[in-house]
Amino acid sequence: MYVSMKEMLKKANEGYYAVMAINCFNLETIRAVITAAELEKAPIIINIVQDHLVRHCDSGLIAPVVKMLAERADVEVALNLDHGTEYEYLTQAIINGFSSVMVDASRYDLRGNIEFSKKIVEFAKEYNVSVEGEIGCMGTNEDGSFTQTAMYSDPDEAKLFAEETGVDALAISFGSSHGNYPDGMVPKFDFRRLKAIKDNTKVPLVLHGGSGSGEENILQAVQFGINKINVGCDFFNACTESTKAQLKEIPDKNYFELIHQVEEDSIEKVRYYIRLAGSNDKSI
Repeated sequence: MYVSMKEMLKKANEGYYAVMAINCFNLETIRAVITAAELEKAPIIINIVQDHLVRHCDSGLIAPVVKMLAERADVEVALNLDHGTEYEYLTQAIINGFSSVMVDASRYDLRGNIEFSKKIVEFAKEYNVSVEGEIGCMGTNEDGSFTQTAMYSDPDEAKLFAEETGVDALAISFGSSHGNYPDGMVPKFDFRRLKAIKDNTKVPLVLHGGSGSGEENILQAVQFGINKINVGCDFFNACTESTKAQLKEIPDKNYFELIHQVEEDSIEKVRYYIRLAGSNDKSI
């Protein structure tokens, strides 16, 4: 079933669990994620980063693929543009059939963020598309840098942002970063900040950079109000490890067989996160 994030995250908010949003970019990754969701009887969100639309597969090509796979599935599936920073890509994704978009206007000050996000919310209403906003900055650790406390979401600003924009979900920064963490490192989450933001906004909250965050962090984050968890690196890493293992065993393995085995091998990683988020057995 093809749906927007709005209703599935509303249910998650009321039921104290989180829906997994897994970064995908092609048929195989999308199919693996939906298969995992079906096995766990869980709602699922297909996340496609704006950069992947630009470099690999535009919204007009990928949306029909997800729609068809979703209609064949017996669980709820949403398609979300992740970290949409440009008005052109956000609106085109909506027009081309994405059921949800995430507006990343963190490069602006608070007022600029509110105005840009509100503009997308108003556009999306015409298409019955849900919108996720962002307050604070998630940062990245791909280059060795990490989200600093100064970049964390402010509870009062989060309340103002949620009220003025009317977003359906709110991505916040309270300790996670995008990318792979150094070996052995587990980020420290500011749960007091998370609780304050939840108390102030009451809206579904989103954890970006779920990969490598650690089981205890994720379990507590869900307990304190996270309703959507983004995972990209751990899923892609599972695909990479499968590729390496297969080619180590059979260096000249046929590409068709290789890519289909990668698809099979990556399913378990998604199932692991679904169970951790508590969304298994939650799909209608």
